[in-house]
Parts: sequence; structure tokens; C-alpha cells
Amino acid sequence: MDILLQQIINGLVLGSMYALIALGYTMVYGIINLINFAHGEVMMVGALTSWSIITLMQESMPGTPGYIILIIALVIACIVCATLNFAIEKVAYRPLRNSPKLAPMLTAMGMSILLQTLAMILWKPTYKSYPTLLPNTPIEVGGALISTTQVVILGFTAVSLGTLMWVVNHTKLGRAMRATSENPRVAALMGVKPDMVISATFIIGAVLAAIAGVMYASNYGTAQHAMGFLPGLKAFTAAVFGGIGNLAGAVVGAILLGLIESIGAGYIGALTGGVLGSHYSDIFAFIVLIIVLTLRPSGLLGERVADRA
Repeated sequence: MDILLQQIINGLVLGSMYALIALGYTMVYGIINLINFAHGEVMMVGALTSWSIITLMQESMPGTPGYIILIIALVIACIVCATLNFAIEKVAYRPLRNSPKLAPMLTAMGMSILLQTLAMILWKPTYKSYPTLLPNTPIEVGGALISTTQVVILGFTAVSLGTLMWVVNHTKLGRAMRATSENPRVAALMGVKPDMVISATFIIGAVLAAIAGVMYASNYGTAQHAMGFLPGLKAFTAAVFGGIGNLAGAVVGAILLGLIESIGAGYIGALTGGVLGSHYSDIFAFIVLIIVLTLRPSGLLGERVADRA
């Protein structure tokens, strides 16, 4: 029972980070039918930017409380990622918006490789030890352990998701996003500016990815230029799993994916004496994805994006 509870906690933490990234995928797809394959690299830029700020602050301002350093690094990472994603949308995606769907997809893949290469040049292709800024004394919950960093991850994710849902469902920008998602041409006739809405969507997705990047690096204690590829791929899987284009589906898919991966790896590792487990955790997520898409191609909660005229 202790093993199950521990793996559930680990799965919730992992799924929370996937959810933050998956929302960026599903928001962009819901509005312009584009899979932004560079989204994982935006997360990586957020993690490495925060690492640089933390390193600089620790050297120049020793004695500053860790949580203050983390908050400052997080805010700067969000600004950098939002600016980067805004530029990516304007330079790489907007000119191809009316092109055949293959062109934007290939551009997104190329942008992913470009960002990885630029990050490798800027930050060097070495693993960076991410400082522990929060108390590392574990908290015991029913025989399982959870760290302060993991509690913060769960809290940040809950607040971020709640804020996003409020923005989408109860603000003028949210109404404009929903209208653009339904039909951008008709929305433009009603006074909505689709270009502004799409840019805002990319910015919001980038902020969520930056938060995920900082939390991911804090949880695992390391950051490097290729760190965004696999979480980005799994977050995309989670978005498809839950129903691409559906915000609630992205969250549900991400949480389930994290739980499946964590519980599967934990129990397989326990049964095989550690021979199998964490190194093979990726297969559980993709096996379940194949099964779900075979039985329900639209995902668990279905797709809510309307066909455009």
C-alpha cells in the first residue's frame, strides 16, 4: 500500500507538469489546428533561463532566501518564453497559416531542432546541476514521502490551471479565443482580431511551459538543452489521449498519463528487483495511448474543435 501511495504522489506530480505543457499544445491546436512541436523546447528555454538567473543571483546576492530567488527566476523565465513564443508565431507560423498543413508541421519540427541547437550553443551541451532552493526535508503522508518542491509543483499547477480556465471561460479574451477557435473569419466580422488572439494564445502557452520547465528542473535537479524533447512528446501524447483541442481533456490525459507511467514503472521495478522500471517507464504511456486511440480515436473526452467552413 505504501508503494501504491508513493507512486500515486509521484504520478500526480509528473502528470501536473505534463498538464502545463499539454495545455499549450491543445490551446494552439484548438485555434489554428497546428501542433507546435517546438513547445517542449520553449519549456527547455524556461528551465535554462531560470538556471542562469539563479546562478547569477546566488553569486551576486549571497544570503538571499531561496524562494525569492526562485520566484524572480520564474518570472524572468516566463517573460523570456512568452517573448520567444510570440516571435516564433509571428516569424515562423503566421506566414504559413493558409499553407497546406504539412508546411507548418515541418516548420514546427525545424523550429524545435533550431531551438535545441541554439540552446546548446548558448548554454553548452552539458548537464547543469539545478540548485535546490526550497527546504528538502521530505513530508510524510500516510507512509509515503513528498518533498516541498513537489508540493509547490502541485500548488503552482492547480493555480495555473484554475487561472487559465477562468481566463478562457469568463473573460473577453477567452470569448475571443473560443470564437476564433470556432471560425476565425466570422469572428473577425464580429470585431475579434484573430492575429491578436492567436498571439495571446502562444504567449499563455509559453508562460505555462516556462512554469513547467522551472518545476521540472527543480524536481529532478538538472537541466540541459535536450530536456524538453521527451516531456514535450509525452505532453503531446497526453493532449491526444484526453482529446486534442479540449482543455479539460489535456489535463485529464496528462494526470492519467503521469499516474500510468509512475505506477507502472514502480510496480514493474518492484516485481523485477529493479531490473526493469524507470528505464522502461515510457512504454506504459504509449501502450495505453495506442489502446485508447484504437478504441476511441477522438481521445477520452473527444474533440471539441468545430469543423471550419
